[in-house]
Amino acid sequence: MAWNEPGGGNQHDPWSGGGRGGSGGGGKGGGNQGPPDLDEALKKFQDKLNNMLGGRGGKKGGSGGKGGGGKPRNAFTLPGLLIVVALAIWAALGFYLVDQSERGVVLRFGEFQEVVTPGLQWNPPLIDDVRMVNVTRVRSVTQTQSMLTQDENIVSVEISAQYQVSDPRDYVLNVRNPELSLENALDSALRHVVGGTDMIDILTSGREILGSSVASRLQSYLDNYGTGILLQTLNVESTAPPDAVQDAFDDVIRAREDRQRTINQGIAYANAIIPEAQGQAQRLVEQGQGYRESVVAEAEGQASRFNALLGQYEDNPSIMRERLYLDALSEVYGETAKVMVDVSENSPLMVLPLERLSGAGTSGASAQSGNDEGLDPRVLERMRSSQSSSSNSNNSSNSGIRREGR
Repeated sequence: MAWNEPGGGNQHDPWSGGGRGGSGGGGKGGGNQGPPDLDEALKKFQDKLNNMLGGRGGKKGGSGGKGGGGKPRNAFTLPGLLIVVALAIWAALGFYLVDQSERGVVLRFGEFQEVVTPGLQWNPPLIDDVRMVNVTRVRSVTQTQSMLTQDENIVSVEISAQYQVSDPRDYVLNVRNPELSLENALDSALRHVVGGTDMIDILTSGREILGSSVASRLQSYLDNYGTGILLQTLNVESTAPPDAVQDAFDDVIRAREDRQRTINQGIAYANAIIPEAQGQAQRLVEQGQGYRESVVAEAEGQASRFNALLGQYEDNPSIMRERLYLDALSEVYGETAKVMVDVSENSPLMVLPLERLSGAGTSGASAQSGNDEGLDPRVLERMRSSQSSSSNSNNSSNSGIRREGR
């Protein structure tokens, strides 16, 4: 039969542990024993917490007397526990992680202590101040300024600078605002260099020199200020005159480009013609040297030949004289186109115009007139006299033949 059925004998909760004694202080009655009451478990836990904090113990049993006397409370237990918890939380807050691209500048009560490297680090919070600085990121700053040049003209210059943090300590501690200091230093360096340069150089070929000069001066300013900034590159983006004279300067630039193009064409023509002239000069020099060497060799050969003939002449003067005479005649008459035959004074002179014999189809008169041309007058006179004498002899012989025939 269930405990809560009407008319049942057991009217108590089976989890109550039986009947309660009035003065027994929690004595169990009956034969059934159930689990402990939840209120009783919470009360026991509260009693233990009070004992640990130094308070008095809770009541035991029923409404009977109090069990045992209470301990005196310790006034330092709770504050100590709170201090321990606070210290644990404070210590846990001191851990931090430094990234690979960063460096940490540690300040203890505002005074520099160290620069921490990447990794897990710990510093006492509320005592040390750690400021993270990225040392690998490339930062940039750009400025556009209008300024006065050396020749008192106004020019507009746009310039950009890229930089990195080289010294985290100087970057954090030496200057209040490193970026603002960099902008001011860049403006100062740019104005100093532009103020010492003519406008035409800034607009044309002097831009590279302008950039290098500004970069070196800017880095020296940053080092003197102790900013801990290292300049990477500096680029002159654009240089332009005032808008009112922009067209005139464009014309000047085009004229300079045309001038440079003409100069380049002249240089190219010179590079093409000068080697050719040098080659011709060298060829003439070599030809002269060759002619000189041939003449010298020929003269030396003739001298050697003359020396050889001299010995033979000393042995047989008459023979060598005649031989030399014949060689000279051969050399002289060898260059002419006529053949001369030496005959006695009374014999007819025979002239063999060999150069005329090669020409076929010419008439006898033209051949005779051609033969007469170019002959010496004395030769012609001798030829006429010989022809007349021969004709006379022929006439006399013919008359004799005729007489004998008669």
